[in-house]
Amino acid sequence: MAEVSIKGTSRTEFGKGASRRARVAGLVPAVVYGHGEKPLHITLPARELGVALKESNVLLNIDIDGKIELTLPKSIVRHPLKQILEHVDLVLVRRGEKVTVAVPVHTEGKHDPDGILEHQHNTIEIEAEATSIPKFLVVDIEGMASGTSKYASDVVLPAGITLISPANTIIVHLSERSTVVEEVPVVAPVADAAAAPAADAEKKDA
Repeated sequence: MAEVSIKGTSRTEFGKGASRRARVAGLVPAVVYGHGEKPLHITLPARELGVALKESNVLLNIDIDGKIELTLPKSIVRHPLKQILEHVDLVLVRRGEKVTVAVPVHTEGKHDPDGILEHQHNTIEIEAEATSIPKFLVVDIEGMASGTSKYASDVVLPAGITLISPANTIIVHLSERSTVVEEVPVVAPVADAAAAPAADAEKKDA
């Protein structure tokens, strides 16, 4: 589990205008909350934060006015078109504390080549210690037959981790390829148009 140290700055200006100015200055507005503490409104350097958030469920050690707060990203808002960071909600966590998070699920193995693998859910929710959240989990699809599914209960969980998502949540489904038989229409032979007048002529001569 990755931990990144980053410097935060307290902010006293709020509203769309203040947020816009912060982003122009290369900063991202953020809120730190949890454990019954009063929410802290801060800004974080956009470039450093963007790099850190490439890691799933990264822990951020934020230095706020000389006090280090251990946080976990809870909500990340990006611009719908530009995909730049616009706002981040961070929840306070403690070492040894258990948290519920969504973790990516990867597949491993080879399935029936005649089937088409459909990913129904790319993540599942688990409970784990804040400092021991896995980067991803694995579901084995070796030898998976067409028409079958793998469920959340099939995902391999490391020791100390509890499944929170319903056990019957479908992770992947191997659908059967549809076989389409193209029917070729049978066309009845058409008599030669030139043969009809000739036949009529023969009858007249007779």
